[in-house]
Amino acid sequence: MPGYQPAARRPIADLFRATARGATKFCVRSGIHADAISYFSLVAAGFAALSFWQSARHPALLLIAPLFCLLRLWCNMLDGMVALTSNEASRRGEVLNDLPDRVSDVLIFVGAAHSGWMHPLFGYWAALTSLGTAYIGILGQAVGGQREFGGWMSKPWRMVALGLGAWLTYAILRGNQSNKVFAGLTTLEWACVVVIAGCLQTSAQRLARILRALPGKSR
Repeated sequence: MPGYQPAARRPIADLFRATARGATKFCVRSGIHADAISYFSLVAAGFAALSFWQSARHPALLLIAPLFCLLRLWCNMLDGMVALTSNEASRRGEVLNDLPDRVSDVLIFVGAAHSGWMHPLFGYWAALTSLGTAYIGILGQAVGGQREFGGWMSKPWRMVALGLGAWLTYAILRGNQSNKVFAGLTTLEWACVVVIAGCLQTSAQRLARILRALPGKSR
């Protein structure tokens, strides 16, 4: 008898899916619950935030923080695969899958905001627009349609943009021993600008799709 099926599932890149197949089998055999993996993604995000926050004192942490961001993404994907494979998917699991995601976004961008490599407002605006993008995606499902995952700046690309900004900052520091400014902004500030602009585009695109999908009489 088939178990509960989530109302919406995020498309998973083939590369991420391939790396998680063995881990999924291991978790199912070992009895590791999908909810535990969801919580661990929050732990990974916390370490990413801590690494960003302390990177002014220890610049090498700029290399490590993006790796924790990638681990967070990997766990976000793995928990759903484990839940479905072990037939443990549930409405409660959907909440525990989504809520840590939102907290993780805030943790990571706030950690970056207070890293000393940018004005804090850039990190806070990146966190705020990330939350808005996710909220609009869920809004489609809330009004009886489909959850929207499209757009340029979905969750994985937010982490990629921030991670590349961190690695580039470290490379510049190694070469110049100082945090260079380009057109008035530091590298991590530019990374946050990309995230903010991308989130605004993604929010607009998702909202447009949701409105187009509404039945004529419901608009």
